[in-house]
Amino acid sequence: MTPDLRIVRGDATPEEIAALVAVLAARQGSDAEPEAPSRPRRQTWRNPGRAMRKPVVPGKSAWRMSALP
Repeated sequence: MTPDLRIVRGDATPEEIAALVAVLAARQGSDAEPEAPSRPRRQTWRNPGRAMRKPVVPGKSAWRMSALP
C-alpha cells in the first residue's frame, strides 16, 4: 500500500504532521452532496395582497377598523 502523504524534506514532528493532515482533511470537505442553492426570499413589500385590508368584523372596536387600510 502506498502512503498518501510523504515528507520529502525537513524533520517534521508528529504534531506537525497531524496538523498538516487535519488541514488537508478539512480542506477536502465531506463526502456529502453540496447543499442546493437556497431560493431568494420573497419580497413582501411588493405583494399587492398586502394592501388589502382584513374584513371588518362586528365588535367592540369595529368602527376603528373601518377607517384603517
